[in-house]
Amino acid sequence: MSSDLSFACACGAISGTLLDVGPGQGDHVVCHCTNCQDLTRHLGHAEHVLDAHGGSALYQSRCARLRIDTGRERLACVHLTDKPTLRWYASCCGMPLFNTYANGKLPYITTQLAACDPAKRDALVGPPRGHLFTQDGIGDTSALPAMSMGRLMRRFFPRMIKDLLSGDRRRCPLFDAKTLEPIAKPHRLTDEEMLALRRR
Repeated sequence: MSSDLSFACACGAISGTLLDVGPGQGDHVVCHCTNCQDLTRHLGHAEHVLDAHGGSALYQSRCARLRIDTGRERLACVHLTDKPTLRWYASCCGMPLFNTYANGKLPYITTQLAACDPAKRDALVGPPRGHLFTQDGIGDTSALPAMSMGRLMRRFFPRMIKDLLSGDRRRCPLFDAKTLEPIAKPHRLTDEEMLALRRR
């Protein structure tokens, strides 16, 4: 079986491929943070993306392993807070797709597994290494194997060094190769928009 994993937004306008996917190449985690839950509900995809505990299945990998095949111009991104996490989604149908750093200077990409080919994703990414922000989850999350951000960062660090030394951080299709700025202008939600989002 090929180690490449295809993905697409809900309407199919945006599609692409994650290259060389596997437990040794990236990390399958489940994030229960409030921001992931809020944005997914706001975009209308909670039923498709969130599990019973409000978790989003994610795969964090090297930034140059992403290929956008169609719909690049339909990508949009948003900052929910002052923190540097940039959340990418499909402007056509609202499907959440990726999380990245605010720019390409810190190279990583986290892909929503709900957008990936269900026939291959589980076999390729393997079981989750752990669950992030279980304190924000829905219901009793005490039985979930918690994973700290520190542990995830320690696993990410060797991949980051490879991307920096090889120049691969300039080969991520979500960022301009010269400036490392995002290809879509990020929208920063105001406090009023965040409050409205959480009331939904």
